[in-house]
Amino acid sequence: MVKWEPIMGTLPPMSQDAWQEAFDLYKQSPEFHHYNAQFTLSDFKSIFFWEYLHRLIARVLGLVFIVPFIIFLRKGFFSPRIRKHVLIIFALGIFQAALGWFMVKSGLVDKPHVSHYRLAAHLVTALSLLIYIYWVALSLKFEVGSAHSGKYKRTVKAFIGLVFLQITYGAFVAGLKAGYYYTTFPKMGSEWIPKDFGRALRDKGMVSFINNPGLVQFVHRMIAYLIVVTLFVLWVKAKKAQLDRYQRKALLILTGAVTVQFLLGVFTLLYMVPVSLGVLHQFGAIFLLFASFYLLFTFKTERHGHI
Repeated sequence: MVKWEPIMGTLPPMSQDAWQEAFDLYKQSPEFHHYNAQFTLSDFKSIFFWEYLHRLIARVLGLVFIVPFIIFLRKGFFSPRIRKHVLIIFALGIFQAALGWFMVKSGLVDKPHVSHYRLAAHLVTALSLLIYIYWVALSLKFEVGSAHSGKYKRTVKAFIGLVFLQITYGAFVAGLKAGYYYTTFPKMGSEWIPKDFGRALRDKGMVSFINNPGLVQFVHRMIAYLIVVTLFVLWVKAKKAQLDRYQRKALLILTGAVTVQFLLGVFTLLYMVPVSLGVLHQFGAIFLLFASFYLLFTFKTERHGHI
């Protein structure tokens, strides 16, 4: 889909002529010329479906949000605090949609793929919106009290920062197709570091860490190890921080999320990045974010009820 039509694009092509027109527009894209020049109209329909489904879900989400929002706003159901949160969610949703098209446009000019920078921005923004909604929902369900264990909370926040950085590099890996470069573990091929590590740094400098597929995959692996080490630090500090049973439960959930996500990453590499494992790895990242923020939230919650 090489056009963005927020309203008219809700419906797919409804006639043979409409399908042919959409296919002719696709033929002008770099992706067609570089990768899919052999495509027939039937082939085009198969890839059109997935992009169309993605955009349709986005529109449905928008409707699910905006209709109740207008009704509740008119009936005065929102407190000033909640109204502020809902407006922020609305603004982030609009920004996310615009950013999605900004990403798609980067693959329609002179490159047969979207910019991995824009892909990362689109993904991180989407997850930030999801986490903001999750945080607001938790705040509505549970009593928020005074924070404690400040040093431990800082470690949790550092952990969350690493997770976001890892997700960003995961998007870089996907955008550069870096997962195909080294499909062995724990080494990268026969070495512990990419074989072109030194040459890439000499030729391109530090930008190689965000542009070179081999180095991007290397950084993605290293951040994964760092996340595991930080999780270990959280367990070491748990006794001194005097975590209660809710917080220990949250830490256990986080440990499970890290373990599953790490293994999914390894298997995705070893099986040469099949779509099924790649999608599971993405879902694992979402669950890991939820688990991370759930742990952080337990330090801001009164224990009047279960959490």
